[in-house]
Amino acid sequence: RKMTRLCICEMCSCGRHRCTHQPTALYKKGSKTNVLSEYSEKYPAYKGHMRPKSVKPQLQYKAHQDTMEGTTTFRTDYVPYVVTHRPEKPQAEYKPKPGEIDLGTTYKQDFNPYEVQPFVPSRPKERVYTTNAKLDTVPTYKEDFRQWEISRRELTKPDTPYQPPVTKFGNSTTFQDDFVHRGLVPRESYKPPNIAKLSDTPFENMTSNKLSYVPHALEARYVKPPIEYKPNSQPFQDLTTHRQDYQGLPSPLTKSCKPEPLEVASNKPFQGSTEFRDRFQQWPVSLRQVQKSVDYMSPTEHMDLTTTSHTDYIKHQIQPFISAKPFSLPTKSSRPFQGSTTMRDDFQPWAAPRQSMIRKQEEIQRASGKMEDLTTFRAHFIQHEAQPSFSFKPQNAPLRTDAPLQNDTMYRTEFTPKKISVCPASFESPPGFVFDNYDDRGHRFFRKMTSADKIETPKEMVLTA
Repeated sequence: RKMTRLCICEMCSCGRHRCTHQPTALYKKGSKTNVLSEYSEKYPAYKGHMRPKSVKPQLQYKAHQDTMEGTTTFRTDYVPYVVTHRPEKPQAEYKPKPGEIDLGTTYKQDFNPYEVQPFVPSRPKERVYTTNAKLDTVPTYKEDFRQWEISRRELTKPDTPYQPPVTKFGNSTTFQDDFVHRGLVPRESYKPPNIAKLSDTPFENMTSNKLSYVPHALEARYVKPPIEYKPNSQPFQDLTTHRQDYQGLPSPLTKSCKPEPLEVASNKPFQGSTEFRDRFQQWPVSLRQVQKSVDYMSPTEHMDLTTTSHTDYIKHQIQPFISAKPFSLPTKSSRPFQGSTTMRDDFQPWAAPRQSMIRKQEEIQRASGKMEDLTTFRAHFIQHEAQPSFSFKPQNAPLRTDAPLQNDTMYRTEFTPKKISVCPASFESPPGFVFDNYDDRGHRFFRKMTSADKIETPKEMVLTA
C-alpha cells in the first residue's frame, strides 16, 4: 500500500515541490467552517481540510475561591536522605619497574657522526706595529693645572639647639615670632589726575569742505501725478460657482447625540469632616530662630603691604664663589707670526666687473615712419599649398578566403542530447494518480490510478530538446 499511495514530497524529482505543512499535528482539524465571511463564498473549502483550532488560552480571570494551603510540592514530595561522606579512592602505591631503562633514541641509532674539521677564518690576522721606544708625554692637564689650597668655609647659620616647651602646645610658629603688627599706612597714589588739558590757541573752524565747496542750485523735484480712479460701469456679480451650481437637498436638521445635562442636587447637608480632620492632632510649633548676620565694616585706613622679609631680612657679606678651574693662559711663542696661508698664496683675486645684459640681435628692423596697417603675420607670412593628409586607417573590406569554413566544434562533436523529464508534482493533479486524502500535518496523498478510475492523462510526459 505504501508504493501505491504517495505524497507530493515523494513524487517530486526536482526538489522544489513540497506539501504545505501545518504548524503542528498534535491538534486535529474540526468540522466547523466560517460561513459568515466573503472568503468562504469566493474560495470553497478543500475536501478533508479543516481550520485548525486556536490553542491560545482565553483571557478570563478565574479567582481561586478555596482557602490557600501553606504546603507546596517541595514540602509534600521531599524525602530527606541520609547524607554520608563519599568514600575516597585508595591511591595505588608506586612501585618502580625492575631492570634498567633503555635511553636509546632514534636519533642515536640513525645518526652517523662525521669528522668535523675546525673552522679556518678567511680574514687575515691583524698586524700590530709596536716599537720598543718609551712614550714620554705629559698631558695638558698636568702641565697647566696648579692645585690651590682651598680652606673650608664656615657656616653662617647660627647654632641654636632645640629646647622643648614646658606647657602643652607651647611651640610658636615662625609667623608668630617674626610678624610685627603695624598700623595701616596711607599709600601715595601714582595715578595721574583725570583733568582735561585745555589749549590756549584758538580753534580753527576752517575745513577743506568749507573752502572748496561751491553751492549749486537744485532743480525742482519731478512729482508723478496720481492716476484718477474710474469706477466700472457694469454692476458687480456676487455669484460664485458654488452659489450658481449648488442646489441644496431638503433634509431634516441633525440631532445632537450629546445627552441633556441633568442637575444633580441633594437636600442632605455637606459633610465637611474628613478622616484627616478627625484623627489629626495639632501640636504647637515654635518659630525657627534666624541668626542675624554681622554687618561687614570696611576699614577706613590703608593696609600696610610690608612683609617680614622686607623688615627683618639682614643682608650678609658673603665672599663670592671662586672657581677652582684655572684660567686658560695663551701660549706665547718667541717666533714671529706667519700671516701667509695657502689661501693667500694660491688665490689671486680677479677683477669682477658687472656683466652687461645679454640681448639678442633684432631680426626685424623697426619702422621709423608712420605706422602702416601691416602686422608681422601679414608681412612675413608665406602661403603654401595645402597637401592632403594621408589616412592610415585600413579599408573596411571584408576578409574573404577560398578555404571552406570548419563548422565542427567541441559542442557538436561531444554533446549527447538527454531527455528532459517534467516533474510530476508540478501538475495540479499528477498524471497516473488520483487524490486520496489529506494528512494531519498537511501532506496530500495520491494513489495510483487503476482500471476502474477513468481519468484522462496527458499524452506527452517527456520533452526532448
